[in-house]
Amino acid sequence: MHRKSRSEALFPIVNACLLTVISFVCLYPVLHVVAASFSDPARLNAHQGLLLFPQGFTLKGYEYALRNPNIISGYKNTLVYVVSGTVINMILTALGAYVCSRKNAMFVRPLMMLIVFTMYFGGGLIPWFIVLKNLSLINNVWAMILPGAISTYNLIVMRTSFLGIPDSLEESARIDGANDFVILFRIILPLSKAVLAVILLYYAVGHWNSWFNASILLTSREKYPLQLILRDILISNNKGAAVQNIVSPVERNQYQDLIQYSTIVIGTLPVFFLYPFLQKYFTKGVMIGGVKG
Repeated sequence: MHRKSRSEALFPIVNACLLTVISFVCLYPVLHVVAASFSDPARLNAHQGLLLFPQGFTLKGYEYALRNPNIISGYKNTLVYVVSGTVINMILTALGAYVCSRKNAMFVRPLMMLIVFTMYFGGGLIPWFIVLKNLSLINNVWAMILPGAISTYNLIVMRTSFLGIPDSLEESARIDGANDFVILFRIILPLSKAVLAVILLYYAVGHWNSWFNASILLTSREKYPLQLILRDILISNNKGAAVQNIVSPVERNQYQDLIQYSTIVIGTLPVFFLYPFLQKYFTKGVMIGGVKG
């Protein structure tokens, strides 16, 4: 029986302590925001230091936050951008990855070189904006969807997954008369659920958190996504936007921070709900890109 040395016995303990500290550092901001969103505003404003549990309890922050018409419209816009954008992302990425994974397709290697080239070199922000302006992609829904319709990294990861599927399956399908669309949607995609779940998560979270493109391409506030509304509330000099026309002037200073915390939680909840359903696919899907090139 192998007897563990002192260093071998000590390593799991040190490793566990280190990971616990790192986990706390990562989770504490989330715990702070959630606890603050349920806290009594007077006690919250008076509190200093770490905050792990609510100071009192109230739902006033959520009540006032949901009264803000900008947050409601931002939520609706974001849902439209996330759903429509993710659907288009997945379809185009799957089609592109399938073409690039076919060994007998013409010009696959030069095409992959051009695709990889876009990961490292770009025209810059101003040429990008001018192109979109000339394509009439300013201040409309497509401005939030088409410019990032395909992620090069996601396409490469999905292509790698497709390359791992045995060629015999495709050959058997072609013998039975299947075309490329049947092979892709009936064989390739059902066998790639793990990578599809991960790419879906990447795209959906990317759309949900997107605000920079909206700040450049959208001029109408009615089309702003939720994250851009939150940015205006939390970062801009107009901090009163969080409570303006929602609470009385007397309560404005008292409830301002509480409503901001509640707004952050409201904007983050959908992502938290999405992760558990895709967690079982996540580790396998992420590792696919490093297994085979």
